[in-house]
Amino acid sequence: LPWAGLFDYPVRLAEQGFAVSPRMAASIAQNEQYLRRYPATAAYFLPQGRPLAAGAVLKNPEFARSVRLLARSGSAPFYHGAPAQKMVKTVAAAADNPGRLAMADFKAYRVIERAPVCQAYREYEICGMGAPSSGGVAVLQLLGMLARFQLNTLPPTSADAVHLYSEAGRLAFADRERYLADPDFVAVPQVGLIAPDYLAARSQLIDPQRSHGPARAGEPAGVKLSAWGRDAAPELPSTTHLVAFDRDGRAASMTSSVEDAFGSRIMVRGFLLNNQMTDFSFLPEQDGAPVANRIQPGKRPRSAMSPTLVLDQQGQVQMAVGSPGGSLIIHYVAQALLGLLEWRLDPQAAANLPHYGSRNGPTELEADQQLERLIEPLRQRGHEVKLTPMTSGLSIIVRQPQGGYLGEADPRREGKVSGF
Repeated sequence: LPWAGLFDYPVRLAEQGFAVSPRMAASIAQNEQYLRRYPATAAYFLPQGRPLAAGAVLKNPEFARSVRLLARSGSAPFYHGAPAQKMVKTVAAAADNPGRLAMADFKAYRVIERAPVCQAYREYEICGMGAPSSGGVAVLQLLGMLARFQLNTLPPTSADAVHLYSEAGRLAFADRERYLADPDFVAVPQVGLIAPDYLAARSQLIDPQRSHGPARAGEPAGVKLSAWGRDAAPELPSTTHLVAFDRDGRAASMTSSVEDAFGSRIMVRGFLLNNQMTDFSFLPEQDGAPVANRIQPGKRPRSAMSPTLVLDQQGQVQMAVGSPGGSLIIHYVAQALLGLLEWRLDPQAAANLPHYGSRNGPTELEADQQLERLIEPLRQRGHEVKLTPMTSGLSIIVRQPQGGYLGEADPRREGKVSGF
């Protein structure tokens, strides 16, 4: 498609406005004290000094002007022109927490194209995003460790299924917090972490009847566990995701994030700046060993983004999957893939499944999804159990054998499905 035409819809949406959803209104009210910190942000989200209510029409003409500039001049102004200068000035002038962003940072920035991480699962090949995202590796680890179990014989929300899945989650997240970081700064053992023999050995640590509690990271080929300390990143969730297929069968799966709710809460030219730095570990070392994901100049933070494509044996994309949700993205995407590939659910049913899993802490069960019945059976197996909101935003498209595509939008968020 022509570059300039890509911006027609966002310009129209910004100028004509859209209705504030109930979930967005609740988030604005919840974050009111932070949104008041900066005048431009307060004027947008708190008009007349009050949080926007559900149903209010929200317009953003300043964003429309910024997008028109991109349509007209490409990305160069964003890095070298007035938008970049405005961002630098606004960040430096933040009264309560001025930042050190400089025009030199924009000039030095480069987009890096990295190879995906791919692994076979059943009759498919599953490909995800490599480091500095941890999502592709962790999702493939979860699937690889669970492959020896006949999950398709277990109800998706049974105590057995939740137990096995959560135990695999502990092992995957133990590896994640030890090894995943920017590969330009750290030798990330991605190949070793998803190697079939390594995952088979890790899988043997899963006792079908008893939780082993917090897991230790493993030692994939060529790496000593003692080389790296454990990560301590806050990892805050405010992300979005989309998937798409075109008429020729080409697919896209894309995750984007400003990190925390409303990012840094600083607005410039109609858009929010992120606070993605909280994806770094704030502790640079642990027990004398450096943390792989520690903050360093020029380094990119680890994320949990897990955009995923599922290919058949002929290399044709059959499914596109992804979700927002902070570090829980990994569980949302892995569970959706299990729903599609093991339990043979349609996309909507896979997205509707109640969520659960462990990030190497308690076993988390999605609140308000009738999973309370699992608490006692899991505790009897040694689990510490926590009910918590798990607001995924899964997007799934599956190619249909008879032709065409079937898509879904997660009922937990404001997504939608449309076709050509």
